[in-house]
Amino acid sequence: MAASLVSLLGCCQRASRLLVARRPWSSSPVSPPPMHRRLLLFLTQRFSDFEVLLRWKSRMKRRRLLRKNAYYSYTQGLYGVDIAAAYFVLCLKGGFRFVGHSEWFRADHKGKFNWDFLNYKDTPLEEVDMSYTIINYTGLSNLEAQRSLRTLSVRGCYEVDDWFLARLHVFQDSLEELDISHCPQITPGGLAALRNLKALRRLDVSSLPRISTPGLVIILLEEMLPQCEVIASGYDHSLKPEVEKGHSQGSGE
Repeated sequence: MAASLVSLLGCCQRASRLLVARRPWSSSPVSPPPMHRRLLLFLTQRFSDFEVLLRWKSRMKRRRLLRKNAYYSYTQGLYGVDIAAAYFVLCLKGGFRFVGHSEWFRADHKGKFNWDFLNYKDTPLEEVDMSYTIINYTGLSNLEAQRSLRTLSVRGCYEVDDWFLARLHVFQDSLEELDISHCPQITPGGLAALRNLKALRRLDVSSLPRISTPGLVIILLEEMLPQCEVIASGYDHSLKPEVEKGHSQGSGE
């Protein structure tokens, strides 16, 4: 009998708690919190969920990057290194021109392209434009066999870094024009690797955000590559670092 009374009392207590929990906001003497506070509370409670989602998104982005820059060995086995290189460029939404031909092949903004390039088997690439693509150090292996490559543009490529520049030495006998402007990962240390490009005649290093002393870097590039025209816009060509210069201006005020 006592056990039955205890069980009944427990049921009543749980029922009362449920009724209080389900009571509408309007019946409470305290007004509900503002919408922005409720949103912050929700985000705080779901922080771990968002963190997992961001990590998953980052992994998927990295996986896509690796897949796009993979070595096209199967395509090379079927069509040769020249067609494989051309296919790689188009798959990354770039453009190119074959040696001895004026026509450019390019992918559109949706990644679609003309398959007529398959008719140019055993014809090397002379000009390649990979501007604003996701090409990286690994993907460059698909172009290494192009020893007739004369111009290369990787303008605005956020995955192009110092390791990428160091690997360009394979084109030291052919590369005449190189555009690495607006690449956020390039540092002065990476630019030093360009000394191997003895055939280089034009180099665009405009607007590289990690160059803190552009005036000094440009002088060093011109000494390192005396036969090369160095294009460098978007800088204050002072020899002082920007941080130091900003500090001195603040002191003067």
